Amino acid sequence: MELKQLKYFVSVVEHGSMGKAALALGVVTSALSQQISRLESELAIRLLVRTSGGVVPTEAGLAFCQQAQLTLRHADDAILAARSARLSGHVSVGLAPSTASVIGLPFLRAMQERYPEVRLRLVESLSGHLESMLIGRQIDLAILFREIPTQRWSFVPLLGEHLFLIGHASMKGMPSGSKVALSRLGGLPLILPSGSHGLRALLDGAFRGSQSHPQIALEVDGLAMLMDAVRAGLGATIQPGAALAHIQNHSLVSVRIADKDAVRPNLIVSVSDSELSPAGLAARVVLADVSRQLVLAGDWPGASLRSHNLHKK
Repeated sequence: MELKQLKYFVSVVEHGSMGKAALALGVVTSALSQQISRLESELAIRLLVRTSGGVVPTEAGLAFCQQAQLTLRHADDAILAARSARLSGHVSVGLAPSTASVIGLPFLRAMQERYPEVRLRLVESLSGHLESMLIGRQIDLAILFREIPTQRWSFVPLLGEHLFLIGHASMKGMPSGSKVALSRLGGLPLILPSGSHGLRALLDGAFRGSQSHPQIALEVDGLAMLMDAVRAGLGATIQPGAALAHIQNHSLVSVRIADKDAVRPNLIVSVSDSELSPAGLAARVVLADVSRQLVLAGDWPGASLRSHNLHKK
């Protein structure tokens, strides 16, 4: 027995006519008649009596109609309850500083708008620290730049970020133009994060691939302080375009790194779906949606979208 059959039967009783009920329901009379006949066959009882003026319910039909109306009201109440219910719970999300500078505030706003009852904890830290926090179950999900090896996690490929050489245009050795190869940066003092940082590991590999050696002037494990040093003229840096999001960095120039290895992948990494709460699943969807909107609007410098297919490892 289906709710559709109950709805059809109640409409026939209320209208006293197959034709009028069919018109109200937007179905053909023959289809409505077949559904009523099927219902009577399933119940093995006569519910309606056909007359020259239409149809009237039998005593069993009247009793059945009352219960059918009640069932339909309960079904409507259930639908309304589901639609009006607000998702609640807790979720912890980790973002690296450069990522947070672009997506942090839009993500917070989107979560507050869509799921106001969800308590969100946002953690800003280096990607290596975020990996450790995920492994220790201190956070539920994060945007990371590589898959966590030998662990069972869920990964959503999000986007790729081109890397840029960033510094003062007047700095000696600072190249001009739209692109530059890593092999041409040997004489330029660079301010980079230390080896524990995911970006540094990517850059070290890219420099090896270009068979060149960077001149490391300073190592700073904090984006705000690192960019302060760059603005002070202590060196240039290599960062994703997101590092230029803050208005205080608009005085700096950027040149895209031409090497094919100088692209930072972004993935949403989370605990397995079986461990991720409904609030966590919702946050993962919102994070992907907001990222896509920012890239399509041109508000995530140097970023290009990747497939959002979920896969596990």
